[in-house]
Amino acid sequence: MSKLNSFSNNEKKGFEEFDDCAIYQLNESQSIIQTVDFFTPIVDDPYIFGQIAAANALSDIYAMGGIPLFALNIVSFPTDKLNLDILGLILKGGEDKCSEVNVNILGGHSIKDDTPKYGLAVTGLIDNKKIIKNNGAKIGDDLILTKPLGTGIITTAIKKDLAEETTIELAIQTMVELNNKAASKMSQTLVNACTDVTGYGLLGHLKEICSSSNLSAEIYFQKIPFINQVESLALNGIIPGGSKNNLKYFGVNTFFSDDLKEYQKLMVADSQTSGGLLISSPKESSKDLLKNLNNDSDFKSTIIGQITPKKEKSIFVLNE
Repeated sequence: MSKLNSFSNNEKKGFEEFDDCAIYQLNESQSIIQTVDFFTPIVDDPYIFGQIAAANALSDIYAMGGIPLFALNIVSFPTDKLNLDILGLILKGGEDKCSEVNVNILGGHSIKDDTPKYGLAVTGLIDNKKIIKNNGAKIGDDLILTKPLGTGIITTAIKKDLAEETTIELAIQTMVELNNKAASKMSQTLVNACTDVTGYGLLGHLKEICSSSNLSAEIYFQKIPFINQVESLALNGIIPGGSKNNLKYFGVNTFFSDDLKEYQKLMVADSQTSGGLLISSPKESSKDLLKNLNNDSDFKSTIIGQITPKKEKSIFVLNE
């Protein structure tokens, strides 16, 4: 969930648009695009953790329409408390995930720390005419979500030994899935804005699109895809602190239908790891985009709402 400065014509733009990557223009046709992301383990398997962390870091590049070229490892590890074989598996997971899209890991930096952490700094290239930012949404755009939500709730349930095995497997599959295919389909049609859904959850990242575009959005709870068991876990209070913080912070700018329960609001605010893309696409192209996305994905992309004129709230979550 990198929120870095953007650059244009070698000038600093600042933080006001909260784009997913830093951009530095090389010439009239190309720019460097760069992001960095790392976090503590969210699953017990070190190899899978490495895969998830790498997929999460690469996602920012894809969300803006870029092509990742190479990456650097960022590691902290308690070398005096854990076997180095564990670190090797983490790094192997990251390397294998990057290899899927021909991204070389060229080195990195490590420090000794009591808490393991892993991630990547990723550098890519982007066509200056094809940069997809989060501030270009237009009134009437359909909002497409390319992965189901709920990884924050499920990883919390895993820690409490409350998640079913099939749920764990699906959550892991969701998090290790790269967004490269979705980005490729997105590049073949007209898209006005895009971001990936990570730590700020659906509410937070949609809020960024709305604020940057000076518009609002309606989303429909019944159309939002969730991973199996998420609703029952949320109903029973299995909610991570990050999701509660998201609802507290972004809920101020959100209207919820009166018949939506508190746990359902928390589901919409759930903090994600390596989530899908949230795409704002004109209605005339969204149906074709949706079809193309669903022809080449393990997860069903769904239209969950639309962009509206600016209203008193940024987001309206309706129980439809």
